[in-house]
Amino acid sequence: MEGFRNLFRLIIFLLLIFCCLFSSVNEIYADSKVNLNDQKKEIKRSLESLKDLDYQTWQIIVYPSSKDSKKLILRIVGYPGSLRIDHPTDLIVNSGRKTWDLKDISKNSKFKVETLNDSAAEFDLSNLIAQLDKNRPLRLKLPGLINDLPIPPYLVSEWRSLAE
Repeated sequence: MEGFRNLFRLIIFLLLIFCCLFSSVNEIYADSKVNLNDQKKEIKRSLESLKDLDYQTWQIIVYPSSKDSKKLILRIVGYPGSLRIDHPTDLIVNSGRKTWDLKDISKNSKFKVETLNDSAAEFDLSNLIAQLDKNRPLRLKLPGLINDLPIPPYLVSEWRSLAE
């Protein structure tokens, strides 16, 4: 009976080690990727999935408009079929006392209209990032869709690093 208990303890211990080694801790952090576009040039981007205060999940992507440009584009994507973004819809961004209104540039996008469907919108983030001197949390509001989407400081830091 004692041998069975020791074997059971060993199996439980090995399972715990296995779970710790192969669990995905990286999901908490922003995903800064290097991708290749059609012309085989590297493009850095920031990719994160966040929930708003209504528990709706949004994918937030920030990338430079081109490899040589400091202009940053913020793309907000909801799940297709679950919502419809009527363009143009301006994005309201708050950080403490400061408020920015970002214009919807989805219709001006270089990407084909099929790529940016009714569940995605793009905004020029450059002016906002240029005015930030600290990695303060932001709050996004897209009237009629997003009441309050908190952006944590580590993600703001990543966006600011893309602008450098």
